[in-house]
Amino acid sequence: MNSRPIALRVIGLLAAAAAFGNAALIAAGEQKDYPIRPVPFTQVRVNDAFWLPRLETNRTVTIPFLFQKNEETGRIDNFAIAGGLIQGKYKGERYNDTDVYKPIEGAAYSLMVHPDPALDRALDEVIANIAAAQEPDGYLFTARTCDPAHPRPGIGPERWVEETVSHELYNAGHLYEAAVAHFLATGKRSLLDVALKNADLVASVFGPDKRHGFPGHQEIELALVKLYRVTGREKYLDLAKYFLDQRGREVRLTQYPPGSRFAIYNDPRQIQAHKPVLEQDEAVGHAGLRGLVLQRLALAVLEIVPRNDGGIGGQRLARGVPLVVAGLFLCGDERAERDDHCQRRRDAPSDCRRHGHASE
Repeated sequence: MNSRPIALRVIGLLAAAAAFGNAALIAAGEQKDYPIRPVPFTQVRVNDAFWLPRLETNRTVTIPFLFQKNEETGRIDNFAIAGGLIQGKYKGERYNDTDVYKPIEGAAYSLMVHPDPALDRALDEVIANIAAAQEPDGYLFTARTCDPAHPRPGIGPERWVEETVSHELYNAGHLYEAAVAHFLATGKRSLLDVALKNADLVASVFGPDKRHGFPGHQEIELALVKLYRVTGREKYLDLAKYFLDQRGREVRLTQYPPGSRFAIYNDPRQIQAHKPVLEQDEAVGHAGLRGLVLQRLALAVLEIVPRNDGGIGGQRLARGVPLVVAGLFLCGDERAERDDHCQRRRDAPSDCRRHGHASE
């Protein structure tokens, strides 16, 4: 979303690199990994006039503001309600859990380079609420757990039945990324153990000989790769590859009536499920975010799990989808205007043009 603070988007890009760079140091034993590993985040110090002020703004303004808003809007209370810590009703959209996970991830990477005991304690308190909301078998989705008899619109009457719309697995992915970041930053397993319990549940449900399906909104695939690199557990990498391979195959979409807010999901192009991933050669649907995540996760998996096509599929994905070459800017923005179908090249945001920071 273009309204998202630039500083947080920058830290998100740095966070992704950090997780891939540091996670390989944690996993035990020999395992498949990227041929070229990024420099660990904690070994990098930024001292320039462009990035450093933005990173400091992220630490001192953006992160506290996000946690304040999560408190004000009931997003953190949703976990407390699901965990039975307080009474109340679920507030917000079905994907609101991620608005708590994402700032945890950003805060964790900030802690890596700038220790802050108060922020560390604040994360512990939020994580305690998250852990309380997890069901005994590992399920964690407050939009359902807060009131199972009256689930939020779009998530289906029971678990795993409306994955193209529900954001059930999307939420889980952001949980995993936050957990990896928090573990790498603090060494604490409090959130990582929650994430692993949930990932084990998902791995027990989905797979070639289990329930077939894939998430409508890409995210969990990339996060599973991060869990794999932290733990060395191949089942997470296998599940990431399964979800990637399953997209565009056996597509079953609920057909919502015209005028429904969910009618956009009637078209498989909205979720990049109109073709198998490695047959896609253009960005369609909600390409500004989902398409970009799809590219990143596909390349992340393909780098570790080589295909029999000599890498052609990954090259096609990287070269053929215009978001990679036309929609990413150094300032952290992905596009200057809403153009989800990528029908034309996007202009750089005005502040990038003004400062000469547009990058293709």
